[in-house]
Amino acid sequence: MWQRVQTVYLGIAIILLGIVSAGVTLFSFVGKANRYVVNSFGITTENAQTGEAIEQQMMPMMVGTIALALLCFLAIMSYKNIERQFKLGRTIFFLYFVSVVGVILLSFFGDALIDDPAGVRRELGLGFYLFVAGLPFTFLANVGIKRDKRTLDSLNRLR
Repeated sequence: MWQRVQTVYLGIAIILLGIVSAGVTLFSFVGKANRYVVNSFGITTENAQTGEAIEQQMMPMMVGTIALALLCFLAIMSYKNIERQFKLGRTIFFLYFVSVVGVILLSFFGDALIDDPAGVRRELGLGFYLFVAGLPFTFLANVGIKRDKRTLDSLNRLR
């Protein structure tokens, strides 16, 4: 199980999703009076000068990242059933791609949701880069799963 390359790639994706789920800042919008920090727990409104939290809004992003990590773990554990692992790999890649597109769109157009009329500056955090970096690892895991499936199919034809 651990000697297969897709296990390594999915393990890296699990680690990256775990770090993002721990509350690392994805991005923030900085206005004149307030700073809006977005992480997996939600949106925190902070005072721009003092840094103290004014308001916290919950967002279910942590549920999505934990669900993706659990799906990756389930795909690793279904190494004996290559068809199931292949279907899970495609599902993981699709869900991860949709969530990455959602986070990118929220980071670019999220400042329109803020009711601060002054100029808002966007800052991307470490969590954003870690979240986006997990997508190629899920793709590479799918390539590895497909290669294993092709190898097993060719072995079955030889029998």
